[in-house]
Amino acid sequence: MSDIGLSEADAIVAAAAQKATDLDTLMDITVVDKGGNLKAFARMDGAWIGSIDISIKKARTARLFDMETGEIGKLSQPGGPLYNIEVSNEGLITFPGGVPLKDRSGEIVGAIGVSGSTVHNDHAVAVAGANALA
Repeated sequence: MSDIGLSEADAIVAAAAQKATDLDTLMDITVVDKGGNLKAFARMDGAWIGSIDISIKKARTARLFDMETGEIGKLSQPGGPLYNIEVSNEGLITFPGGVPLKDRSGEIVGAIGVSGSTVHNDHAVAVAGANALA
């Protein structure tokens, strides 16, 4: 697979939404393709409107740098090698909830971004979505 297909993106969103339901939280869930372009999006009923943009930026950030957004956050603290990176690329998100998506061979084919709860829950939901591709 060289890029994520719509059926895979839909399965990722469904798995993430199920994990959010299991955690009793409401999420905005974004999947981007290999180029960082929007492939699928879902806003669970009642999820925060303000988290729409955050979920999109988390997915985009994870794909642009091919790493989890929480890891970028660790590197972007004052004095860190990526300090202030969040102001680049028309705005990035550097806290947990964005995860690269890898196919079975380990190739990155997109990313998922999730927002709407604590960063711990956002990350758990994103990982559940990513695991649907494996």
